Amino acid sequence: MDTNLIPKKILVVDDDPTIRRSLERYLTGEGFAVTTARNVEDALLAIREKSPHVVVSDVYMPGTSGLEIPSMIKELDLKIPVILITGQDDLTTTIKAMQQGAYDYLAKPLDLNLLKTIIDRVLKTQELSDHLNLIVEEQTQEYKLENVIVGHDKKMIDIFKTIGNVTQSNVTVLIEGESGTGKELIARSIHYNSPSKAEPFIAVNCTALAETLLESELFGHVKGSFTGAISDKRGKFELAYGGTIFLDEIGEISPTLQVKLLRILQERTFERVGGDKTISMNARVLAASNRDLAKEVAEGRFREDLYYRLNVVSIKVPPLRERKEDIPLIVKHLLHKINGELHTKIWKISDGAMRRISSHSWPGNIRELQNIMTRAIVLTKSDVLDESLLPVLSSKPQKQSEDDWQRTLADVEDEHIRKVFDRTNGNRAETARILGVSKPTIYLRFPLPDKSGAGKD
Repeated sequence: MDTNLIPKKILVVDDDPTIRRSLERYLTGEGFAVTTARNVEDALLAIREKSPHVVVSDVYMPGTSGLEIPSMIKELDLKIPVILITGQDDLTTTIKAMQQGAYDYLAKPLDLNLLKTIIDRVLKTQELSDHLNLIVEEQTQEYKLENVIVGHDKKMIDIFKTIGNVTQSNVTVLIEGESGTGKELIARSIHYNSPSKAEPFIAVNCTALAETLLESELFGHVKGSFTGAISDKRGKFELAYGGTIFLDEIGEISPTLQVKLLRILQERTFERVGGDKTISMNARVLAASNRDLAKEVAEGRFREDLYYRLNVVSIKVPPLRERKEDIPLIVKHLLHKINGELHTKIWKISDGAMRRISSHSWPGNIRELQNIMTRAIVLTKSDVLDESLLPVLSSKPQKQSEDDWQRTLADVEDEHIRKVFDRTNGNRAETARILGVSKPTIYLRFPLPDKSGAGKD
């Protein structure tokens, strides 16, 4: 049954029977299911029995004041908004009403159209809140450690411990590792296992935009600050509010932006581009890089003071080739994940397929493994993922030295395609443009992971 068709329940509380009948008649005519009560005691009984969506109550009644209703509802551990009405429209009563937690406060004689507008706004806010709570709960479940990162490797166990230690604080964390190792998943795990999980998680790819655009994206801008700035815009630091901002590939930002980012981390304030108003920054900062930032500092390409600000806690994610014993666990995890996304039922993998996967060096790490498994699952006609569906995988490590000249053309081509795919942050259309091939060619190699269109095109 469509829950939108069920009338929303309104409780009207007033000691005046004429007002009760008037409000009941009007609100019923507007499509609500109305219950009435003549005093606070009857109202609490109705709240327990009827669970109304909204309470509309008079303030001054014999016995307990209607001002007490919001706090009494809170004591019942309920979240029912209360609209208070009164014939004495004075400042003191208004302040008390809002202090007690009333949603709104109206003076008599009542404007019924205004009351209806406020009730509609309350209900819309409730629906939005319920939806956001559902999203947060889904995200929290999705990014629980056991649902995101698997492995028995000692380095991974140490990462689990570090994540557990930093979730309850607001310290800055630097996550380093090769492309495709799951740095953003670790960042999301930190956020969604923290007390701020209900606040925004804002991810910014620092390589995706030119310097001027990235500055506007991070800090926002004011109208007229540059060509095309037709209105004020809030930046990611502002949008993150009390949540988390994740700066991916932080090693790519320019020296100018490094200075501005250093100031934010030091002073927790910033200004929009072209603006002079100082804005506070309350978000936790997580950063990631596929470069060795300590080496970048030593070679003068990254500010040392910024590096130390970012590197309060460090997480170094090992490449997949250094945790081969975890591959069977990761394959099992990815099978479950991909089946859920594609609504398929491929729960078995042949010994030959597992041997082929385990022997590969995986230069693209877990991202590459997931792409190849997704392609194989899409193409399989049985309930077994067989090695015949996997491409010929090289067992050579990604970085070669003197033997580099012995690599096949197919190996070099495959590595270059994957490198471009990683550098464009999985943007298939951009990858195809750079390589000079058709989009279907790239989609065949890197199929979309789910029917909702996840991935960039």
